[in-house]
Amino acid sequence: MKLDAALPPTQLKDVPAIAKAADEIGFDALWTQETQHDPFLPCTLIAEHSSKMKMGTAIAVSFARSPANLAYTAWDLAAQSGGRFILGLGTQVKAHIERRFGMPWPESVTGKLREQIQVLRAMWDCWQNGTKLNFRGEYYKITLMSPFFNGGPIENPSIPIYIAGVNTGLAKLAGELCEGFHAHPFHSVRYLSEVILPGIEEGAKKEGRNRKDVSVSVTAFTAATPEEEAFARMQIAFYASTPSYRAVMELHGWGATAEKLSGFASKGEWAEMPMLITDEMLGEFCLMTKQETLAGDLKKRYDGIADRLTLYSPFVPGEKDEWWRELAREFN
Repeated sequence: MKLDAALPPTQLKDVPAIAKAADEIGFDALWTQETQHDPFLPCTLIAEHSSKMKMGTAIAVSFARSPANLAYTAWDLAAQSGGRFILGLGTQVKAHIERRFGMPWPESVTGKLREQIQVLRAMWDCWQNGTKLNFRGEYYKITLMSPFFNGGPIENPSIPIYIAGVNTGLAKLAGELCEGFHAHPFHSVRYLSEVILPGIEEGAKKEGRNRKDVSVSVTAFTAATPEEEAFARMQIAFYASTPSYRAVMELHGWGATAEKLSGFASKGEWAEMPMLITDEMLGEFCLMTKQETLAGDLKKRYDGIADRLTLYSPFVPGEKDEWWRELAREFN
């Protein structure tokens, strides 16, 4: 189990120092997010200011981009980083795709994402091996690649693709096509064990692969102080209010609470929501622990589930550096 870190939401000017510190501490990878900032631009700086550590997107919103946009960007980052870049894609939800990015929501989420991945690999194969580009699917017809626009071969053309998801459809797709799966931070160990991992295994079996072919990357809520507990309760309430994530709550018999949370969210009544997250719920979705036992408790909780582990709390240089260093040493 490898320990990774999350890049905090920050300006690009701050990324070099964070990347250098994270590389020195010993994280196996540093992940960027698409929340307040672009997820790809920091990766260029992470690659430049680190030597051992991998970097990747967790996640970039796939439906906000064309496959060609993704292909060129990932190709350049793989070349710059010497093969350390991981392309992590997520679909987001319908409201954000249509009303924040101004893009259409597909009839089939898995169908469109499958084609995006297939187009990416077709383009990379064309650039690396000279294979004729001829992809024809339901969502994309990609057949034009003249020499002037050809990205050309690179030293490390095998770019790992991870996809993120909450429900079984995307877990199965990861098993079929991908090198990794980003488990959503809003999860329970039971949900990962009973829903996500079987989905990955089903998809893998369909294509003659097995579970070990897909690296499962888990971002985990942890709380060792009252402040961390309050923060986790608030974030879990936010995630649990999202209708497309309701299956996680329903598995535990908490569907009614999820509906109440959705009602509060639709009215913008955010302050009331954490009060609906009981201690029992919090314990399912967040590891309640102590700082000195965190590494052991994480390993025990996610043994046999996670191949890569990231704490939900981002890495900030100068805050608990020695603690982070010891944690990375215990994992990596």
